[in-house]
Amino acid sequence: MTTFIVTAAALALLIVALLVWRRTQRVVTTPAQRAVHQALHTASLAAVPLRRGLTEESATEAAPHLRALAGAEALGVADAEATLLAWDGPHTGMLALFADAARRAVADERPVLVAGDEHTLIAQPLLIDAGAAVGALGMVTTGKPGPGMLGAAAEVARYACGQLELAELDASRARVDRAELRALRAQISPHFIYNALNTIASFVRTDPDRARELILEFADFTRYSFRAAGEFTVLADELRNIERYLALEQARFGDALDVRLRIAPEVLGVVLPFLALQPLVENAVRHGLAGGGRGGQLSIVATDAGTDCLISVEDDGIGMDPDLLRSGALDAVDTDSGPARTGEAAHVGLANVDDRLRAAFGNDYGLIVETAPGAGTKVSMRVPKFRAGIRA
Repeated sequence: MTTFIVTAAALALLIVALLVWRRTQRVVTTPAQRAVHQALHTASLAAVPLRRGLTEESATEAAPHLRALAGAEALGVADAEATLLAWDGPHTGMLALFADAARRAVADERPVLVAGDEHTLIAQPLLIDAGAAVGALGMVTTGKPGPGMLGAAAEVARYACGQLELAELDASRARVDRAELRALRAQISPHFIYNALNTIASFVRTDPDRARELILEFADFTRYSFRAAGEFTVLADELRNIERYLALEQARFGDALDVRLRIAPEVLGVVLPFLALQPLVENAVRHGLAGGGRGGQLSIVATDAGTDCLISVEDDGIGMDPDLLRSGALDAVDTDSGPARTGEAAHVGLANVDDRLRAAFGNDYGLIVETAPGAGTKVSMRVPKFRAGIRA
């Protein structure tokens, strides 16, 4: 019996050893596979700083990785004025040669080779935007570089250019987002401020305390709407600003405007684009309810839907023609100059909000509009409860 137990234990150890050996064999790769993995890893390390654009800081951080990719003894980075941004490695005595070679490479938009006593400097222009040079890479090699080194230098420069183009694209997208936000603020304020001030003025003599409360609400509303903070906010802050807006509109319309809110507490911290919800509410009041001259009911609902938050703004107002909605004319019609007509109620800012939602979260997160003449309008959005890289 004792012999059997020892044998069974030894067999178990042998099985474990075999499993470990097989797993180890799967982990071990060929030299070629390890080289590819190392190159991809080094390229990813260089991409991170380059995606921030070409600056002294990003060049200093990326230079060691670019040097490893090229297999160069030293590597320098210069901007479009041939000003040295970074140098990694020895041979600093070639800095003067690099400055001149970088200037020529940027001006001629072609590689420049400079032979020294024992080493050669290859200056590769960094060309983006259909040929515009934004800088140059300088790579030092021993002796006369062969086709392999020249090819590696060209590929590393091309890779760096690709990352810099992505950085410029990110910057352009950010500028567009800021411009759209400024445009949205400009759209909101003219249609609301005049009526709000008139409403406040009407209470100054008859109800001074009420007028004071409305002035404070108006001040807080405008402070939030024109704040200089980031492009995102949390749902709780957006709802608080909507409460200020509705307090001013209810002072104007009285009991004719019936507001109903149903908000799940667990979604109050959800992050969404700044001023993404307020335009939906303004459109419902301005065009859906006020446009008909009879007031009506406005419902704002935010519910928990697993990984997403579902938000809707619905009115029982005049609605609009779905064909006008599908035509892309959301922001083309303005009814301020005259009475609103069914099918022509402009939905100011909806296209703006839709674009910003899709840019932030992807095409699955645009606005959904349900409407028909005389049947009111419901605008819904879906916002992820968490998205990496997006925070208020």
